[in-house]
Amino acid sequence: MITEPFTHCTWHNKPPIYRIDNGTLHVVTGENTDFWRITNYGFIRDNGHFFGAPATDGFTAQVRVRAAFSELYDQAGLMVRIDEQRWIKAGVEFSDGQALLSTVLTNGTSDWAVAPAPSFGDSFWLRVTVDVGVIRVQYSADGNTWPMLRLAPFPAAPRYLVGPMCCTPQRAGLEVSFSEFALGPALGKDLHDLS
Repeated sequence: MITEPFTHCTWHNKPPIYRIDNGTLHVVTGENTDFWRITNYGFIRDNGHFFGAPATDGFTAQVRVRAAFSELYDQAGLMVRIDEQRWIKAGVEFSDGQALLSTVLTNGTSDWAVAPAPSFGDSFWLRVTVDVGVIRVQYSADGNTWPMLRLAPFPAAPRYLVGPMCCTPQRAGLEVSFSEFALGPALGKDLHDLS
């Protein structure tokens, strides 16, 4: 993994408050921010906060996330984005009174898949691998063991953006810290290799 914390990242919807200290990105979310396209609700939202680094096909990215999720739809994690109609966001989202592992895969319209999050302590890790039209999403409670969260087709493109994402559709003011951001070639591990 190449570790150059946030050196090549640019903002899609800069948050009202952010800073980078010693390789950690600190963000405070703006009001009523989200990423979503059409399904069930009928609306399009593309005003969430995303700090993306450029990547070409065949990459793995990961990040450590700390946040005190407490309000409906509070969310933070990683995003891979081609354009406004083709992207995935993955991480933890607060819904129905609990923290959920969440992925939203969008190709014209959005889907939403969730599962109860395990006990993470004060932080969790996310990893995404994009390679030859497939995306693999993994999570970790300790930074060592990486169960799979999702495996899905993902559009092939000459260029992607990947990096930290956070938003608060029902409020403002979620404080999120992203650290240990790394981006490098696709790991190429077997699906059952959880290292």
